[in-house]
Amino acid sequence: MVSLVPSIRAVDLSKKFGPNRAVDRISFEVGAGEVVGFLGPNGAGKSTTMRILTGLLAATSGEAWVAGRSVAREPAEIRHLIGFMPENNPLPEDMRVTEYLRFRARIKGLNRSDRKRRIGEVLELCDLKHGTEKKLIGNLSKGYRQRVGIADAILAEPPIVILDEPTIGLDPHQILGFRKMIEELRGRMTLVISSHILPEVEKVCDRSVILNRGQVVAAGTRSELRDIFSPGQTYEIRVDGSLSEVEKLVKSADNSLVLQDSYREPEGSTRRITFSSPSNTNLVPRIIESLTGPDLPTIHEIRIRRASLEDIFLAATKRTWKDSFEVDSGSAQIANKDLG
Repeated sequence: MVSLVPSIRAVDLSKKFGPNRAVDRISFEVGAGEVVGFLGPNGAGKSTTMRILTGLLAATSGEAWVAGRSVAREPAEIRHLIGFMPENNPLPEDMRVTEYLRFRARIKGLNRSDRKRRIGEVLELCDLKHGTEKKLIGNLSKGYRQRVGIADAILAEPPIVILDEPTIGLDPHQILGFRKMIEELRGRMTLVISSHILPEVEKVCDRSVILNRGQVVAAGTRSELRDIFSPGQTYEIRVDGSLSEVEKLVKSADNSLVLQDSYREPEGSTRRITFSSPSNTNLVPRIIESLTGPDLPTIHEIRIRRASLEDIFLAATKRTWKDSFEVDSGSAQIANKDLG
């Protein structure tokens, strides 16, 4: 049974450093068992928010709760509820991997039998076996150090795990391993993952919260965010023929279609042309009909392109670059609706 109490809830959370407001009245929720991406450009306030949630940093104003407990009033309890891996994780270079995990397990209060079991489990889950567990941390690559940090974060089986840039330094094989690990943890723990590698967030996260300049500018599933920031459909067409002729014919299929981009492929006369429409109706049959007939351009391919998380991220954060970096009030209202 899924808990009705959110794993994380923040209401009007703010943090000031002198005259600068790093986090500016943000509100959001993370449900129990969710895997949520925490996204934003450099300086957006992600790491500051994570440090507030883990009790490492006091908020200037606003409130945050973890599993129903107040971060400000119950900091000791919060530390047992959250496993946290910071972006720059200060691991001791003169300790071996297993030695370090034993040390951390004792600090986290695991008894002897649980320590042995959990160390074996996290070594397996984070792919730190086959001799790696015996190596000095100082001799490990960046990718393996990241794995050690993740192993530490999940060691005591906390209900909530926050990972700040966990895929930095991982090679493609290690990233596949990271995805597998997230799938194995899905439902067992609530996971908040901050990352600049948006395709990875898109693959593993149920929902995303996007920050910019200290404010939440968007929150929701990719489908929900697409409806807000990239509504309608985008069509990519590979076709032979002049751009002006193709544009005229395609627009005759539906006058809502707007030319977005076009370029000629390196060899031959084939072009890749992109059109967009605010309508969610599938216009592919009409487009094909408009380009079918004698002496008309030859279609090689036509497909609907869905907005990626990267497209949504750029659209969401670009809105706050306008008007001297002030957040558009409409976007702020959309982002904060139903967030507590």
